[in-house]
Amino acid sequence: MYEWHKQIQVIVDEIDECIKNRNSEAITLRFLSRKLGYSEFHTTRKFKEISGMSFRDYLRHRKLAFALKEVRDSEKSILDMAFDYGFSSHEAFTRAFKGTYGVTPSEYRRKPMPVALRTKINPFDRYFFGLGEIGMVKSADDVKIYFVTIPAHKFLHIKNDESNGYWDFWQKQSLIPGQDCETICGLLDSIKGKLDDDGGSEPNSGGGQIMAYINDPDGRLCDWGFPRIECFGVRLPLDYKGDIPPQMLMIDVPESEYLVFEHGPFDYEQENRSVEEKIEKAMAAFDFSRSGYCFDTSPGRVIYMYHDPERFFKYIRPVRKS
Repeated sequence: MYEWHKQIQVIVDEIDECIKNRNSEAITLRFLSRKLGYSEFHTTRKFKEISGMSFRDYLRHRKLAFALKEVRDSEKSILDMAFDYGFSSHEAFTRAFKGTYGVTPSEYRRKPMPVALRTKINPFDRYFFGLGEIGMVKSADDVKIYFVTIPAHKFLHIKNDESNGYWDFWQKQSLIPGQDCETICGLLDSIKGKLDDDGGSEPNSGGGQIMAYINDPDGRLCDWGFPRIECFGVRLPLDYKGDIPPQMLMIDVPESEYLVFEHGPFDYEQENRSVEEKIEKAMAAFDFSRSGYCFDTSPGRVIYMYHDPERFFKYIRPVRKS
């Protein structure tokens, strides 16, 4: 049932890898179709059926997303970038860039602004399809628990007062114009200077985007027994002066102490739910009795949740002196 979703996942992974390696010969429809063992016609039809857009349009938008970050972050000439990303001339690249983002590469370089990048599609996700875990692989890592002090910063985000969990959050956001996952992640991905960005240049590389929960006296009780509102956004420096997308909110988060529950790298397909349960149990069982602290559930405090299977899964929860 999910075989073609897996095949399209192979294609989109290959596209990103080839763009990063400047290997334009390997990202033709003919090459990828033959690699999968299907005709170009059949591959094209299935790609559009699953992704909602043509192979050609997806490839063009992904190239432009990679190019935009390089325009923003490097001093390479616009002409060199045009050739690097498969455009025939400076003019062709500029037309495509402006047609997609509303500004020319030179204008964007002078004044970067949030724009919606074409993030990588992920057509095959076991948890999205409700398939759960596979295999018997289990990480040996236990949950590490430690206190940290986080400096004051800003949190740029969207929020949903009625959602319950990651998938439900994005399903509800998809009903709000301009707040669907693709648009929001694309906008956040284009913002420079995110505090949690791992420095990767490729779009949809993590880019410092995180789920969060804001304590709110009018929200529902969450699993931990206090009101929360689910959010998704990025942490930014306190002196951030860039544009704020109109559909997003910005709040100041003061310097404070937090308690971190962190699990190391794990296999997403085989361990995601198991690791999540480990962390949930650790949070529920943590003994504050000799620490002098307790969880801070006062209104406005923010809980951050980082989900990056190649690095970690962790909750960062605010605490106060008891």
